[in-house]
Amino acid sequence: MKQEIKVPAVGESITEATIGSWTKKSGDFVKRNEVLMLLETDKASVEVVAENDGVLTINPGCEAGAVVQIGATVATLDTDAKPAAGAAAPAAEAPKASAPAGAAAQPAAAGKDASAHLSPAVNRIVNEKGLDPASIQGTGKDGRLTKGDVLDAQPGAKPAAAAAPKAAPASAPAGAPALPAAASKQGDKKLVPMTTIRKRISEKLKEAQNTAALLTTFNEVDMGKVMELRSKYKDKFKEKYGVNLGFNGFFVKAVVEALKDFPAVNAWINGTDIEYHNYYNIGIAVSTEKGLMVPNVKDADTLSLAGIELAIRDLATKGRDGKITPNDLGGGTFSITNGGVFGSLLSTPILNFPQSAILGLHKIQDRPMAINGKVEIRPMMYLALTYDHRIIDGKEAVSFLVKIKELVEDPERLLLEV
Repeated sequence: MKQEIKVPAVGESITEATIGSWTKKSGDFVKRNEVLMLLETDKASVEVVAENDGVLTINPGCEAGAVVQIGATVATLDTDAKPAAGAAAPAAEAPKASAPAGAAAQPAAAGKDASAHLSPAVNRIVNEKGLDPASIQGTGKDGRLTKGDVLDAQPGAKPAAAAAPKAAPASAPAGAPALPAAASKQGDKKLVPMTTIRKRISEKLKEAQNTAALLTTFNEVDMGKVMELRSKYKDKFKEKYGVNLGFNGFFVKAVVEALKDFPAVNAWINGTDIEYHNYYNIGIAVSTEKGLMVPNVKDADTLSLAGIELAIRDLATKGRDGKITPNDLGGGTFSITNGGVFGSLLSTPILNFPQSAILGLHKIQDRPMAINGKVEIRPMMYLALTYDHRIIDGKEAVSFLVKIKELVEDPERLLLEV
């Protein structure tokens, strides 16, 4: 029986997707629940798995990189077909064949064998970088390629077998001229199509610049008390909740309390109306291989500090593993981005449109501060709030940021919500 493999619905308003990669090829026998391909939409990546055992046939025009409509048939699975006789024999009999005495190991074979079993993440990187899997030495189990192997590999590498060392040339006579310099690589370039997600990121950022009246206000916060509290309780916190006590949780709590006092910051413009939100979905910017994504901590006002930290950890893990879903990305009302993890001291974040404001966190750095007439060295962080001046006045923006500063500098008050 021939079973159609169709592009699944992956979220509201999404009408098409890009086939990022196939993990199987036409003629392969696949088993139920094996990943067949990776779909990329303008919001997330989605794995499509086989619903039954069978032999795969990919439809013409549905190769990696093709743009397909939701519901389109991209392949068929013959569930009556069986694995080709003896298909597994070479692998099983390989150990019986003995290499001639003193023969060198053949790394190319390992690379070719590994290329037949690429994980979705590895296969995506191979396609994006234009790599030949057979030219890469796998360091994973049974010689399979790992993400590290392909990230370190360079396009255009020769297959391992062809790269076998040649006999060393005879030594040059004394006084012989120096060897010519390596050929110039000027003009050596390649064009790689933007992924669907990267295109969407570009569109949203440009839409924010073209539509909103962007302005950024700055302040700084003394992180001393939060750091003391964190140092005192981080071990017990980790033991009880199974997650590290970070800084983002404190800022999410502070943001929620500040949004309650300044509802326009949690709103946005909808046509000629202002759309206010009575819920608090806080987006946390996550850096992934595909680009920056902003999944949301939903109903953050109902979560404890531990609940927020657990939610942030889960979103970060899903982002790194390519498991972010459209539901994770949708519904945000305010966003936080932390450039400090990369060493940024100060920046002006851009709106996550159509939201009206975004908070930028930065590196914590010891600086001399005047406190009660004396100079003290304090752990300080610059804060940046970019906002849409069409809906948020300067007074509101500054007051909102001051509120966050006051709450973070007094974490007991923040956690008691007083």
